[in-house]
Order: sequence, then structure tokens, then C-alpha cells
Amino acid sequence: MVHVRVCFSRLIAAPALLIALAIAAATMVAGCDIGYLTRGAYEEGRLLWHRKPITEVLTRADLAAKTRANLETVLAVRKFAADRLGLNVGGAYRTVTQVDSGAIVWIVMAAPRTSLTPYTWWFPIVGAVPYRGYFSRERAEAEAADLEAHGFDTHVRSAIAFSSLGFFDDPLLSNLLRLDRVELAGVIIHELFHRTYFLASNVMFDESAATWVGGRGAVDFFTETEGANSADAIAARGVYESDLKFAAFLLQEEARLLRLYQSGLPQAEILKRREPIFASINRDYATLKPSLSGLERFDLDREKLNNAVLLNYLLYFHDLDNFATLDRMQHGDLRATIARIIKLARGDPDNPFYAIWQATLNAPGAAASSESASTELPPVPPRSPSSSNAAPPPKPH
Repeated sequence: MVHVRVCFSRLIAAPALLIALAIAAATMVAGCDIGYLTRGAYEEGRLLWHRKPITEVLTRADLAAKTRANLETVLAVRKFAADRLGLNVGGAYRTVTQVDSGAIVWIVMAAPRTSLTPYTWWFPIVGAVPYRGYFSRERAEAEAADLEAHGFDTHVRSAIAFSSLGFFDDPLLSNLLRLDRVELAGVIIHELFHRTYFLASNVMFDESAATWVGGRGAVDFFTETEGANSADAIAARGVYESDLKFAAFLLQEEARLLRLYQSGLPQAEILKRREPIFASINRDYATLKPSLSGLERFDLDREKLNNAVLLNYLLYFHDLDNFATLDRMQHGDLRATIARIIKLARGDPDNPFYAIWQATLNAPGAAASSESASTELPPVPPRSPSSSNAAPPPKPH
């Protein structure tokens, strides 16, 4: 399966397209859409077939300065990720594929209207996934309309980058060359973490861990290659700190909705009461937004909110503070922190967030941080939305 990501500023998002390897397995699995899998395999093959070595592209005399700088950055980040972070780089991102449009796929997400439990689709290899990708906006919107008709909140968005989770040597897609160097470095390290470790059927952990590793890795990359006081290193630190701040914001807003959804009130009353909460989230984010760096394209202040829209963000920014605490326990050794994250997740694959939280309990300052937290928030790490509420009902077909 191809793991596709979207970019809201510098990164976020993700769906599931399918590689050729998945098709043989899928033909033996009841309920799989073989036509959908075949299209995914075709599109993946097309991207791989049109790869060109970055070193070859760099020999072009007419190459735009920004394009050249970004391609050189990708090669440098690959080496840094392999040598300094211990990530499984392999042959990924040493080639580039020209793509014609900003989006290579359209993603559908859904959730019940009184729950933050995502609707999931099942695919070979990666298991349950809270989104489905389409190669045309029309098909994505048709799927969303069908889900809406069955009582779900939905969200449709675009994705522009992908990782095949190590099955192939992924090319850099040319549309990523529009990003600035700090954004680009974070995206590449994020995707290389997916290539190094992927926990099936737990996209929230996979994406949140990769978000943290990508942001933190960009800080180390520019600090080491350009100096701690360089403009890029300062910008990378700003993005990383904003990630943590945004994650804390989402945790608080999520808690407000969970209290309502778990209140036992009639559904009609819950739907009535959630609207003022959504409006408050818009206002709260408008206040927070000026203090964030690198997240300028997030639109929580203007978006028409529903549970699917919020889950789109929650999947990528869950419990980032615990990853940061774990990093402090490793004395800022990111390579050691990444290894520790993977070890803890493997040790408790059913609840990796809890395993990481538990590992940070004895960290210096952990008790004070816990005491200063809002008493309305749970004393243990917030559950993954995929496991906190009852599973959503299946969509009839």
C-alpha cells in the first residue's frame, strides 16, 4: 500500500493508495475493491517509471535556483537521516518524478456526528485506515456524499506526497519543490520515519510520531549543517515549537467535545450543543494562530468544523509533548529518542501512546507539569479517538 500524505503548510495528511504487491493479497480478501487496488498500483507504477536521478537533474544549467537548492537539500537530508538519525533511507528520495498538478490524490475522511471515532477502511498490509484516497475529486466527493447520507461527518482534502513504507525507492514528487527548505526537510524526515517504522491499524500513532520526528529532525539538520543561529535553524525551531503548541491546543479543544459526546444526552441535544463549541474552536484558533510559525495554511479559524475535519488534525498532532519529554530524557539525542519510540511502540502495539507516556512519568519536571495541567483533563494520556468511543457503525453498501 502506498501511504500518501498531504501538505497543509509544511505537512500533514495521508491516505492509502495501493501498490502492486497488495493486489495479489487483496484478490484473496473478501470485500476488497480490486478495481480500486488496481488503479492504485497503476498510479504508483507510473510515479516510479518516470523517476529521474536528482544528481542528473542537478546537471541542468537552466535549473531554477530554488529548485536546485531544494534538490540539494533533499540529498543532504537523506544523508543526515541515515547517518545521524538511523532512519531506513535506502534508495528513497534520491530520484524525482515530475507531476502535473498540485494534488496527486483526494482524501476522504469520515466520523459519526456524535463521536471522535474515525470511520475506517481496511486495506492489505496496513490494516484499518481512517481515510481513503481517490484519483479524481469527483469520486472523492461522491464517496463523501454517500457517507453524509448515512449520517457521518465528512472531509475531503488533497494529498501531494507519499511513502510506500519501504516497499519501493520512493521518488521526490516535483510539487514538493515549491516548499521552502525548512518545510521540505521536515516532510522528508517525516516520510523516512514511516519507511523505518509503521504500526499497522494505528495511523494516529504513525502520523503523530512522524510529525514529531520530522519537526525535531529538521531542527537538528539545520543546526548541524548551518549553525544554531542560522536563519533556517531558527525557523525550524519555530516550526517545532509551534507543533507542540498546536498539539496542546487540540488536546484542550478535543476534551471539550469528548465531555459532550460522552454526556449521555440525546443525540439531537448533542448536535445542538456542539455547534457553539465548534464556533469557539474557530475563535480560539484565530487567537492562537498569530503565535504559530510554519502552520500558516491551517484554517481552523475559518473552516466549517465537524468531527471529520478535526480528526484530520488530531491524527497528526496527538500527544507530541510526550515525545518531547522522551527526547529530554535522552538528553536531546534524537537518534536514541527515535529508537526508544520504536522500541516502546513494539512493546505495546495496542496502546503505544500509553507506553510512551508511562516511560516519561519519572522525567524531571513531569510531576510539576502534571500538577499544572487542567483538572478537567484526564490524568493519563488522552486516548486515541479510534479507541475512545464505540466503533462507528458500518456504512451500508
